[in-house]
Amino acid sequence: QVQLVESGGGLVQPGGSLRLSCAASGFTFSSYFMNWYRQAPGKERNFVAAIAANGGTTNYADSVKGRFTISRDNAKNTVYLQMNSLIPEDTAVYYCKVIVRGSAYWGQGTQVTVSS
Repeated sequence: QVQLVESGGGLVQPGGSLRLSCAASGFTFSSYFMNWYRQAPGKERNFVAAIAANGGTTNYADSVKGRFTISRDNAKNTVYLQMNSLIPEDTAVYYCKVIVRGSAYWGQGTQVTVSS
């Protein structure tokens, strides 16, 4: 059974940093693209970043380019999102996502709040 568990969210001041983690199980982690999405209150869930199975290719939403970095550790079945220079507009619930055999799986999300 595919499971994704996010952690690392919290309250941070503008300009601060957070590192999110997503621990995966139930599938061959090293064979799949992994994604981060986020959903702000009252808004749609939007793509944030993606990373190829071997970590060699990454992709980012324009709004986070240069501030966020996605990475993965295939030995630990974990994908990370390093978030720097956070701004209030980054406030959202952050989710990791994987598509396995045509089905999308999501974690429960972790709340990130950027506020002074």
